[in-house]
Amino acid sequence: MEVAQILINGTWLDATGDTTFHAFNPSTSEALTTEFPISAWPDCDAALNAATEAAAILRTVSPQSIAAFLEAYAANIEMNATAIIEAAHEETGLPIAPRLKDVELPRTTNQLRQAALAVREESWKRATLDLQRNIRSCLAPIGPVIVFGPNNFPLAFNGISGGDFAAAVAAGNPVIAKAHPLHPNTTRLLAEEARRALESTGLPPATVQMLYNISNEDGLKLVSDPRVGAVGFTGSRPGGMALKQASEAAGKPIYLEMSSINPVIFLPGALAEDGARLAQDVTDSCLAGAGQFCTSPNLIFAFAGPDADRLLVTVAQNFNERAAQPLLSSAGRDQIGKGIAVLMAAGAHLIAGGQPVEGPAFRFHNTLLQVSGAQFLSHPNELQREVFGNVTMAVIVQDIAELQAILVHLEGNLTGSVYSAKSGADDALYNQIEPGLRQKVGRLLNDRMPTGVAVSPAMNHGGPFPATSHPGFTSVGIPAAITRFAALQCYDGVREDRLPTILRNVIENPRAWRIIDGAFVNG
Repeated sequence: MEVAQILINGTWLDATGDTTFHAFNPSTSEALTTEFPISAWPDCDAALNAATEAAAILRTVSPQSIAAFLEAYAANIEMNATAIIEAAHEETGLPIAPRLKDVELPRTTNQLRQAALAVREESWKRATLDLQRNIRSCLAPIGPVIVFGPNNFPLAFNGISGGDFAAAVAAGNPVIAKAHPLHPNTTRLLAEEARRALESTGLPPATVQMLYNISNEDGLKLVSDPRVGAVGFTGSRPGGMALKQASEAAGKPIYLEMSSINPVIFLPGALAEDGARLAQDVTDSCLAGAGQFCTSPNLIFAFAGPDADRLLVTVAQNFNERAAQPLLSSAGRDQIGKGIAVLMAAGAHLIAGGQPVEGPAFRFHNTLLQVSGAQFLSHPNELQREVFGNVTMAVIVQDIAELQAILVHLEGNLTGSVYSAKSGADDALYNQIEPGLRQKVGRLLNDRMPTGVAVSPAMNHGGPFPATSHPGFTSVGIPAAITRFAALQCYDGVREDRLPTILRNVIENPRAWRIIDGAFVNG
């Protein structure tokens, strides 16, 4: 049986490992025919050696050349969009339209082009010149970056085409992408378009390399290797924490997006004004993509009373009426069942769903649970378990004091949303809860669900631990996301002709900060 090849230093090669795997079609539960290799350590070693050589060359390459690669790669993806989208649909069960064709693929190419613009513009380098002391500094490439892509975004967060990839390459680093085993063929097609773009723009062939799968042991060894500059990871908390321990023990920065339940708070005036619409908002957000978004609202809060009761009755009815969509894998379906069991053991009770859907597809009934504020406070850790899928839990609080007490116990999250009355009736309550919620989330929303993450320079797709490994960085939003994969380099008294171009006096750089008479001057 033919086994797919890995991409090492610009060449498709047979992997050294002797085991293989295959993906499944979640809509039918059928195994797909192509076999993909699980690489042994020699493949990782070869990729690291090639990436190390590429990193040295990339430090001499102009920003224009790196930008040209990112733009050529985006164009190549668009030219082969049909095959890439069909592969992603087959491997994930996500709909071709509008999800993959109209939303995710354009997002993917858009962020590659945004990264190219940032490369040319160079403000991400934060060039700072102290002309009186002749001390200058800027951000520069950190070295080979390992990128682990997640299961839920086969294009826009893929290890070989997503935001981490774009940011790492924009900073001037080679990337070794570790494909997610749920969509290996999609990743293979993307890797081929990246290889073609490298050839057409003249960048080192090892600027982009790809392995399909490796053992857990080799994964830990890979992120802690001395040749690695940094690591980007999007996935589960157990996997992220294991990589974090190995990487940080070796002194390697690692940027993780791991776990978030994204609390949504409905204040009383908002429910009184427009409860029916808010129930629809909850339904649409919780069930989008079968709930398989890192910003899906897994936890909603409402104050006890008739309006909260009507909200839950309507949401439960919506959940029951809407067909459950395919999940990404059978393991994901099993994890939903285990997660619901933990929540119920801690005091939550079912309002809707709670069981797998019979049939060949990997599906689970849309599930709504409810728990009191007092019960949540008695088991705050268990009741914050992330259930990745079409599941959410409502917490009914008695008063503002109970809600504030719960906010103290919340873990770090990517997002937090508050719906309040347009009339201003909830303003006093909002002012009481906003400070506590603000410290627990990376992105605070008003009167909106958190599911969408715009590719904007102002976006923060990050947050306090354990949502991510560091609250000061974002994985979405160029140019800010680029700085994760950069090192600060300082030049003290270095002769002008030996300085990076961006730090030289002769360059009129409007993005450089100059320190003159103790004051910062931009440009």
